[in-house]
Amino acid sequence: MTRSRATDVNVCGVTAAIAVIDGKWKTGLLWALESGPHRPGELRRRLPGLSEKVLTHALREMETDGLVHREVHDVLPLKTVYSLTEFGRELSEALAPLADWGHRRLDSLAAAQEQQAL
Repeated sequence: MTRSRATDVNVCGVTAAIAVIDGKWKTGLLWALESGPHRPGELRRRLPGLSEKVLTHALREMETDGLVHREVHDVLPLKTVYSLTEFGRELSEALAPLADWGHRRLDSLAAAQEQQAL
């Protein structure tokens, strides 16, 4: 999905929402930031496999889309903290039923695999 769909007023709302969270790491970042503000290193530790380059890129896009707030503290070394904006919290709440559905589906798949193993 292209980034342009995140701002295209002529697409369905679901498409616009998915364009904002499209990518391997954005939903994980939303999940991690639900618990409160985090520094980039903390986010990388919570999401193993996420490189610094990809983290920076995803957070920049999420900031542009109004989902996260970036706060830079004027200390040496510089301290950067990311948190969800109100818009980001709204999106996270809207995704909660989808997450519940995903967990139910995974439970169903695990039960089916268990049945096949018997």
